[in-house]
Amino acid sequence: MELELRHLRAVRAIADTGSLTKAAATLGLAQPALSAQLRRIEKALGGPLFDRDHTGARPTLLGELVLERARVVLPAVSELQEEAVRFANAWGTMERFRLGGTHGPLLGGLVDRLVTAHPAAPVSTYTSWSVAEIASQLVDGRLDFALIGTCGESPPPGNDRLTWQVIGVDPVFVMLPDSHPLAGEQELDLSALADECWADVPGEGCFADCFIGACARAGFSPVSVYETDTASVVHLVQVGRAVGLCRATFPPTPGLVTRPITGSPLSWRHLLGWHPRSTAAGAAAGAVSGYTRAAYAEAVQRSESCTRWLAAHPRFGAAM
Repeated sequence: MELELRHLRAVRAIADTGSLTKAAATLGLAQPALSAQLRRIEKALGGPLFDRDHTGARPTLLGELVLERARVVLPAVSELQEEAVRFANAWGTMERFRLGGTHGPLLGGLVDRLVTAHPAAPVSTYTSWSVAEIASQLVDGRLDFALIGTCGESPPPGNDRLTWQVIGVDPVFVMLPDSHPLAGEQELDLSALADECWADVPGEGCFADCFIGACARAGFSPVSVYETDTASVVHLVQVGRAVGLCRATFPPTPGLVTRPITGSPLSWRHLLGWHPRSTAAGAAAGAVSGYTRAAYAEAVQRSESCTRWLAAHPRFGAAM
């Protein structure tokens, strides 16, 4: 029998879990099938790889040798597969722009600028609530650039594999109906909204936990939080069913106002990402970054409350 990658994965799974039963569950195999496979592997390699008893499975000296090699070979093969997919999905020069993004304010502005500057280059977009999904498509070479957001200083997905550039940092504002008793205030204490229902868009990461934590520090727990799409959030605010959470760069919208929260307990980073080994994306990264920063500046200028607030709080706003 010739040793295959699946055999090394099986050996590593047994070592990582310390049990054939747990390893079988991890690999999606029946335990007897994994036991039979291990016997064949041990026969091919010339000796037992694990000492097994009622307490579990522990690598023998031969097993340690095999595991040492497996921990080198398996990541290398995985990286080779990823690079091959990227190569197959990428063009040698930036003759197109494949953009991914979560539902933020900058993707439309970036598309507008790319189409203007490169009228002959096809531009495509892909959006998802999941920043992890967007990041995986960058890793696989199915996207050239991605626009995402992260809560506060939390790291973006694939931080060790992808290049992420901070475009700007927004405080999180409160969205109120323009008829709300507090709509005329220039800044709001979170505690003043303790009796309100809330609405925001769903997403991954720590934002929901950070919001609950900010409310707890303000002395209350939210009555309810509606997680829904942006249009529904706007509707719920306009009809007075909830107050909303939004980035400071949220565009002016009839029937509502946006106001900063005292002390800025929540913030949102806008990030542009690409794969450092993508020759095409790397060559265009400077230009795409410039277009994205221009789109962010335009988003800031559209919001009077954001412009006014950022002028007084220089630690936020466009990243240098």
